[in-house]
Amino acid sequence: MDHGFKTRFDQMRENNPASSEGKQPIQVVPNHDTFHPIGYARNLCLIWPDGRRYFFNYAYLIAAEFLPSHDKNIIRLDFSSHQIILKGYELESLFMQLLDHLPRLICTVDPRYTNNINEGESLVESIDVLT
Repeated sequence: MDHGFKTRFDQMRENNPASSEGKQPIQVVPNHDTFHPIGYARNLCLIWPDGRRYFFNYAYLIAAEFLPSHDKNIIRLDFSSHQIILKGYELESLFMQLLDHLPRLICTVDPRYTNNINEGESLVESIDVLT
């Protein structure tokens, strides 16, 4: 006999047989860099070093372009009302994540700290938002 078995007679007497009494709540720990697979509105938040923030909904992302260069890479994002230009280093992996609508936050890094680039890590040096 299962010791975890519980009859629902008490719940039926209270006219609530589908009560969630005894169930463990699911705890979701959000990751601030990418989205949880379900339940979030898909927004992309851009953050500048001075604290300024601007967010866009992925539903209005029409096209994206990756322009590789030997000096700096460029990603151009065309939203229905704005165009965003990201400039930085090693941006191909960021572009592939944008393809799947995964990044939630994109932060710029002060140009003084661009010497500390890790292999395969994207580093956004500037963000321009055009209307």
